[in-house]
Amino acid sequence: MNKQRASEIAASPVMANVTCDGVPVYIQHVDESNETARIYPLGQPDQEQDVPLGSLVEE
Repeated sequence: MNKQRASEIAASPVMANVTCDGVPVYIQHVDESNETARIYPLGQPDQEQDVPLGSLVEE
């Protein structure tokens, strides 16, 4: 996923259908300088992780 689209999804109040390794996730924040995103699996906000933007897929 590109930086611009990931940032749009993170800023939007509308939930987007995004997955990371096949798992539906919520994007909390995008670090454009490192090209990473802070995410967590839907329903599991205690499992936050930073992942490369390339591992995110919008369905």
